[in-house]
Amino acid sequence: MASLSTAANGTRKVQFTNANGKRQTLRLGKLPKRAAEAVKTRIEYLLNAQISREPVDADTARWVATLDDVMTDRLARAGLVRQRASATLADYLNDYIESRSDVKPLTVKKYHTTRDLLVKQFGATRPLRDITPGDADQWRRELKETRAENTVRKHIAVAKTFFQAAHRSKLIDSNPFADLRSTIQANPDRFHFVTPEVAAQVIEACPDAEWRLIFALSRYGGLRCPSEHLALTWDCVDWENDRLRIVSPKTEHHAGKASRTIPLFPELRERLEQVFDAAPAGSVHVISRYRGSNSNLRTQLSRIIERAGLEPWPKLFQNLRSTRQTELAEKFPQHVVCEWIGNSQAVAAKHYLQVTDDHFSKATQNATQSAPASDGQCMTTESKTARIAAPVVLSHICTSVQVAETGLEPVRGLPPTGF
Repeated sequence: MASLSTAANGTRKVQFTNANGKRQTLRLGKLPKRAAEAVKTRIEYLLNAQISREPVDADTARWVATLDDVMTDRLARAGLVRQRASATLADYLNDYIESRSDVKPLTVKKYHTTRDLLVKQFGATRPLRDITPGDADQWRRELKETRAENTVRKHIAVAKTFFQAAHRSKLIDSNPFADLRSTIQANPDRFHFVTPEVAAQVIEACPDAEWRLIFALSRYGGLRCPSEHLALTWDCVDWENDRLRIVSPKTEHHAGKASRTIPLFPELRERLEQVFDAAPAGSVHVISRYRGSNSNLRTQLSRIIERAGLEPWPKLFQNLRSTRQTELAEKFPQHVVCEWIGNSQAVAAKHYLQVTDDHFSKATQNATQSAPASDGQCMTTESKTARIAAPVVLSHICTSVQVAETGLEPVRGLPPTGF
């Protein structure tokens, strides 16, 4: 079906007739004879699949996928394979993000942020195939100069998603970001326990009832902000049974995790009642004043905390969730608390549960209370010091036992003279 010929100057070419009966010539250049014969064999497989209208075999499909752009273009012009798109970075990323109508608006926003960083690093017209693992390593190093480790890992995770999709579409041979670490690490240094006293100060500084509720839902309900706050509607409130149904956009794609039910804690009920009493008739959403895209709740909360005379803590809203989970874990079984907060026990242990000053205080109090004391009284620091410092006079303690001149130890013979 195909023939291989060699010119006087050593260049080789394969000639064949395609499914339409048109004579085609594929020039291979100065390939070794064995390599040229292998190409000829693959062309025959492609012709057979084209004529029989059946898929090519797996080995030939893999062979086509490994060809460079030049050879793929020659096969495409001969009608044997599809034209491989010479995708550039910006065009591909724009098309990919536009195609992801299945993701949340916040995820799309994250995609655009990582897209901008990639284009800034590699250039808008950089072919996807030209980006190497070494380029990915350099991008990571440069991100690390101005960003926290977990922020860098989040961008790497998005970049992996972009290029894995390109790999599955046969636009690139491999994902250059595949070997970079993208798992978020726990950072105990950024934990902060928001005490009830501090929470009361912040609530007092809030501008209105809705903001007081937003803060209370985070601090005492453990809700994710803003997604779970904005998804809360009045039909989610079960006043009679003291329960609150939380719709969770973040976890709705997991089976059985679209929503969860939490107790209507006293700290929440009071704030909910205040907002309910002030809501217009027919209101649907619990939070109505701060739903706009320009309502940056994190920035506003930072200002409220400063207005309360306090210093904003790290990870403002996540540490409110973390504080509540730590509190509840002191009173309820772990599986119950995780069900209310909406995470797993492994995630809770790694990213949420904190060791607080109160834990240390309780531990030392328990130790003091359980320590033995004479006459039923706890020994004070002063008495302990006196006891340690006081000289021990054996004659005052034991007067009836006489010690021989040789002492308590058995007599040992001395070594012979001269040793």
